[in-house]
Amino acid sequence: MKRVDDSYDILIGRGLLEEIPARLKKRPVGNKYAIITDSNIRSSYGKKFLALMKRSGLRCCLLSFPAGEKHKTLATVESLQNQMLENGIDRKSAVIALGGGVVGDAAGFAAGTYMRGIPFIQVPTSLLAMVDSSIGGKVGVNLAKGKNSCGLFSQPKMVFSDVSLLKSLPKRELRNGLAEAIKHAVIADKNHFYFIEQNKEKIIGADATTLTELIKRSCEIKAGIVEIDEREQNFRKIVNYGHTVGHAIEVLTKFREFSHGEAIAIGMAAEGRLAVDSRFLTERELYRQNKLLEDFGFNIGLPKIRPEVLVKEMRKDKKAVSGKIQFALPSGIGRMKSVAGNFGLKLNEKDVLKVLRAL
Repeated sequence: MKRVDDSYDILIGRGLLEEIPARLKKRPVGNKYAIITDSNIRSSYGKKFLALMKRSGLRCCLLSFPAGEKHKTLATVESLQNQMLENGIDRKSAVIALGGGVVGDAAGFAAGTYMRGIPFIQVPTSLLAMVDSSIGGKVGVNLAKGKNSCGLFSQPKMVFSDVSLLKSLPKRELRNGLAEAIKHAVIADKNHFYFIEQNKEKIIGADATTLTELIKRSCEIKAGIVEIDEREQNFRKIVNYGHTVGHAIEVLTKFREFSHGEAIAIGMAAEGRLAVDSRFLTERELYRQNKLLEDFGFNIGLPKIRPEVLVKEMRKDKKAVSGKIQFALPSGIGRMKSVAGNFGLKLNEKDVLKVLRAL
């Protein structure tokens, strides 16, 4: 049986956007490229990138959809795929996802299901996408009743993280990605956690050298986890820390009140408290996590949602099994708890409700 190698290069640096056309001339991924972005990035970087590609003699078109999590839907994917047909994108073509996490998810899903799958490249423009969502090959869209409930595993052919694109990010968007970077540190690398603690001011000030190191280590952590368990059979579940509560908050507030990072920060605080009450994590370690989140401006208090409603929504989470909620919980900064080798932990719902009510 032939072994398929899904490994790919992740390039991190400054000025990479201008280098992509030359790299694709040297190592083509498709005979034509559909550059997919959102309405915000289209005007800031999309048209510029289209011109760069055409100037290099590459056949391409620029497609976009309205910005925002609420547009990460099957309807958006259908619209994109119809535009791909109209622009002559065929089975030998490729997609370039130019944007944040929403763009990467929607464009990757569109590529993975178009003509039974065509290659795609990730060009993340947000810190969140650079440290997390562009890595690992999970792409998909939201359903009305569930976050990321429709998707597939589809690895990109390349990832280009141009740190210079972060200069224009609003502070809220920069912070959005920090929740995932802190999560990576909590689940896998205490030294990375210490690095973030010691470099808070440089990170908040968007220092390029510091952000490059932050992105590089987060990518190494995520890629290492995915390499062990690409399809989330067990070990990859650890990246879901903070996401069981966080995703429920996003769905119940209709993706309007909180950014993804803000919801995950709240989820980490809540699930960290579950870990303390389960005697996996110490109070001191939870304090360090929560202080770091608050130092970056996150409000980690639970929103005004009844705990019973939160738990009901968590039962619908794609990580739940037979209606039983699963949590990924830390046993210390830099390591995760497993029971009988399983990293998806099933807690008593009464204990979960008790913690949520106390928060």
